[in-house]
Amino acid sequence: MNSIVERLKEVRCQIENACQQCNRSPDSVQLLAVSKTKPATAIRQLYQAGQRAFGENYLQEALTKQQELSDLEAICWHFIGPIQSNKTRDIAAHFDWVQSIDRAKIARRLNEQRTAELQPLQVLIQVNIDDESSKSGVGPEQVADLAKYISDLPQLTLRGLMTIPAAASSAEAQAESFASMQRLYSALASQYPTVDTLSMGMSNDLASAIAAGSTMVRVGTSLFGAREKT
Repeated sequence: MNSIVERLKEVRCQIENACQQCNRSPDSVQLLAVSKTKPATAIRQLYQAGQRAFGENYLQEALTKQQELSDLEAICWHFIGPIQSNKTRDIAAHFDWVQSIDRAKIARRLNEQRTAELQPLQVLIQVNIDDESSKSGVGPEQVADLAKYISDLPQLTLRGLMTIPAAASSAEAQAESFASMQRLYSALASQYPTVDTLSMGMSNDLASAIAAGSTMVRVGTSLFGAREKT
């Protein structure tokens, strides 16, 4: 079995190869290591190998790991799970990015609870691109209004969009979901100069996502192995 550091090298090679296939610079795609349910020791190993951005879904688990890893000064924490109103204070205080904003109420609370001595929280709007009832996110038609609302909040910086497409029945269906997100992202980026991030693609579809314009892929399984049940 490959070590976690070897798997990191393999994922970076996958990203580089995918970028070469569509004539993009590998530097145009950031790797977010999705570390939910994985121990702090594994995160530390990846950090020591050069990985800096880590994504967490579960707040209490994340806060425990952040405390264990408080000596890692350059680490960047992304919250990528659904957000309940009673969790916004801790998310605002302890994360650098939030990728899963899907309503104005959550954006407002994060803005109010992000203290002035901290840099603005970098945020993405989560889009439910395939209208799945089991997933969070706004519909494509709601992106513009939520973006406008966020752009007026001083302690948030709108950086772009995130999506988790439906499990595709075909390559064509997957490509259409990704293309729809790229169109939404391009429209948003043309309106807001801070928008530079399209978080799209995971372990099993990162090449297709990169071909469609993703600037950040969220990889868990290929780095850490199968996710443990919680």
